[in-house]
Amino acid sequence: MKRLSVLKWVPPFARGSVKEFRVRWALEEAGLSYEERVLTPEDQDAAAYRAVQPFGQVPVLEEDGFALFESGAIVLTIAEKSEALLPRDERGRARAIQWMFAAVSSVQPSIDQVTALDFFYPEEDWAKLRRPGAEEFLKRRLGQLAGRLEGREWLEDRFTAGDLMMATVLRDLRHRDFLAGFPALAAYVTRCEARPAFRKALADHMALYAEAAKAEAAA
Repeated sequence: MKRLSVLKWVPPFARGSVKEFRVRWALEEAGLSYEERVLTPEDQDAAAYRAVQPFGQVPVLEEDGFALFESGAIVLTIAEKSEALLPRDERGRARAIQWMFAAVSSVQPSIDQVTALDFFYPEEDWAKLRRPGAEEFLKRRLGQLAGRLEGREWLEDRFTAGDLMMATVLRDLRHRDFLAGFPALAAYVTRCEARPAFRKALADHMALYAEAAKAEAAA
């Protein structure tokens, strides 16, 4: 049985964005079952966990004594075993993989800059000076991606692991209205979120934090 490491608690803004979620989604798209390994901060710092994840982060996917970390690497490994995520033809596979890399290398850094300013440094003077430039670059990047999706349902001719990775990256902007300015991107994310595998993965991910959410609402 595959075992996926997940966090017992994360702050509300991170729920739905923890990178183990994209692995859950990939497993659901591929029709692969798994169980959770729920980690506390102490578990993350334990030597046994650091032996398989040197940075103490999630996700790690374990099976038959083999452990793999980094969400992109895990999703690619899952996708290579599933035609639901990667086409069989060589060029189709290569194009899907290129979009996986584009999501984490060309799009995610610009989003991470803005979200870090929003969540961690909103009142810092240096952050207020940095924000206009960071947002301008992000909008430029989103416009470039929107140009690719104009008139398209998916990044290529069908849903692939490239779309899965790209959608999880774009969803990190849901606390702001950036995508409202790019209708092609907003519609694209909506299509991705409508997939049954996405809905199942998100429900399982959010179930981890249901009790915490109740307590926070009552506080």
